[in-house]
Amino acid sequence: MKKKSGVFSYLMIVLGAIMASFSVALILLPNDAIDYGTAGVAIIISKLTGFHLPLCVLLVFLPFIIAGHIFLGKKFTIKAAVGSVVYMVGLDFFEEIPFELSTEHFLAVAFGGAILGAGLALILRYGGCIDGSEILANIIVKRLSDKTGRNYSLTPILLAFNACVYITVFVVIDETAALLSLLVYVVATAVVDHFTDHFEAIKQVTIITQDPEGIIKDIKDKLNKTCTIMDSRGAIAGENNTLICYISYFELPMMKEIISIHSGSFSTVSTIDEILR
Repeated sequence: MKKKSGVFSYLMIVLGAIMASFSVALILLPNDAIDYGTAGVAIIISKLTGFHLPLCVLLVFLPFIIAGHIFLGKKFTIKAAVGSVVYMVGLDFFEEIPFELSTEHFLAVAFGGAILGAGLALILRYGGCIDGSEILANIIVKRLSDKTGRNYSLTPILLAFNACVYITVFVVIDETAALLSLLVYVVATAVVDHFTDHFEAIKQVTIITQDPEGIIKDIKDKLNKTCTIMDSRGAIAGENNTLICYISYFELPMMKEIISIHSGSFSTVSTIDEILR
């Protein structure tokens, strides 16, 4: 069952990468808009230098893949690499298709942003990533959390990164492309947030278990996180413990794996907008 679930997650990542590359190559670029994040950086480089877009995507994203392997683990890196390769191959394939969406730029960009957002949401939901800015933000947040013991949202880092991308588009390409690209960002992130419940926010995991020591040890060893422990009682199960842990969206797959190996445990996940201290 676990093997089938793993294969299905890779299929969803592949599908999401195909949707993203379709949107960028056949809808956004022909209508003077670009993707956001590191894909946007690659598109800017391609437009300024004339280099082949998939090659630019590879050169921009490769350092982030390597950094992800070092800081975020092998499993995440494999999924990110698979999604990125499919995205690059998709760009190369769709660029050769003589297709043009004959409508107003505004409608085309809104439609393309929605398809892009749906593809990215699929990739994120199944543990992948095709945007280096998300890897960078996750690494920064992880290092800050390890040093300070506090939890941080990815949002400020992602907003700052993409603000730099759109300012660059405004300066080196033109203002129309920058505004259309900003619309892509707004539409795509709205779709992504809807299907991932604000992936950039802090996640609270509440675990009900009769094996708190084992779960706490695994969370400490594999995620370098701690938990709040509360005594609780089930109407049928009797005495147990409730554990509360705060993690990032990218740490959820590892948390699910930890919970799955401890029988008799179950959990809920909620989005936290802010933690007051």
